[in-house]
Amino acid sequence: MKTVLISSFDMEVGGVERSLISMLDHFNYENYAVDLMLYRHQGEFLELLNKKTNLLNEIPQYTTFRKSISEVFKDKQISIGFSRIFSKIHAELVGKFKGMSEPGYYQMQLMWKYVLPFLPKLDKEYDVAISYLWPHYFVAEKVKAKKKIAWIHTDYSTIETDINLDLRMWNKFDYIAAVSEACKSSFLKKYGELENKVIVIENITSPEFIREMAKEKVDNPMMKDNRFKIVTVARLSHAKGIDNAVKALKKLKEKGYYDIAWYVVGYGGDEAMIKDLIKESKLDDSFVLLGKKTNPYPFMNETDLYVQPSRYEGKAVTVGEAQILSKPVLITNYTTAKSQVKDGFDGYITDLSITGLVSGIEKLYKSQEIRDRLINHCRNTNFSNKSQLEKLYHIVN
Repeated sequence: MKTVLISSFDMEVGGVERSLISMLDHFNYENYAVDLMLYRHQGEFLELLNKKTNLLNEIPQYTTFRKSISEVFKDKQISIGFSRIFSKIHAELVGKFKGMSEPGYYQMQLMWKYVLPFLPKLDKEYDVAISYLWPHYFVAEKVKAKKKIAWIHTDYSTIETDINLDLRMWNKFDYIAAVSEACKSSFLKKYGELENKVIVIENITSPEFIREMAKEKVDNPMMKDNRFKIVTVARLSHAKGIDNAVKALKKLKEKGYYDIAWYVVGYGGDEAMIKDLIKESKLDDSFVLLGKKTNPYPFMNETDLYVQPSRYEGKAVTVGEAQILSKPVLITNYTTAKSQVKDGFDGYITDLSITGLVSGIEKLYKSQEIRDRLINHCRNTNFSNKSQLEKLYHIVN
């Protein structure tokens, strides 16, 4: 029996975590013994883990990554705490000097670079070790395995990082698994010399599971709302463009579309900023933040239109899930958008801007015929892709 290690941060509610749950549900446990290394045993999705997956014990040093610096010092991880402070100062200085719009990714890189000497290695050797979420330094530096695979879920051409530092890490892997062809293509724009390592393994989806979960009875204010309902399921972060969604709805109201309500399922660091923006835009009664939901599918099921207003994506899990539920989908034209939907067939791609969102929503709001066409094409498409795991088994063997 082959041994497999998969590592990730935690099991908080998110698209990457949902795709990991789905992959673990469909794994061939007769041929593979799977260990899961979560840096922190935290998050609502923990209870959804397949019982055949062996969850390794927490290691104190690794639990620090999503804690505040003050919490790290309280945990008496003094060396890691000072490394975090140093990486924060370093990233802020370089970010200002280079005019980085979002230095957070660079700061995370530096954090791993500086804390690596204080992180223990795993004793066990594996046939294959998979790092499921960037940055991939744990599997690159602290795990012994015959083969190593790093998963990529986002558009790396849009992320500001130290490329040389990244390349040293990527070169520790035998394979880099992109979740779509477009995700692979955008990655290679930045790291062209890694072309021989990059393969495509799509996120594993289970239409049966999603449709069943959508039937769950939940407290859902959308069921009592007779307006035209838009839903977005996403983290409240810069990448997901929720701020642009608020601005787009404001413009739609100014154009006289008073009966549109926009519901967002999710949480994240931009929550306070988005709430302020909603208040300033006088949209308190029509742009509704529903917060974190373990099961977003009943909310998706009530929508008239699913919108993904992202600035960048690898392949948005939630868009595929909305299509599985036969909902008309509108996405912005981020770099990998054309791998996500066939424009005009099972979704609609609009310009990546506030104006683009306004015109796209306006078009689909006005045309029941277009929405019905998108719905029917989704209804007649088989979105199951369990066969993608065969690519992984082929690498392991």
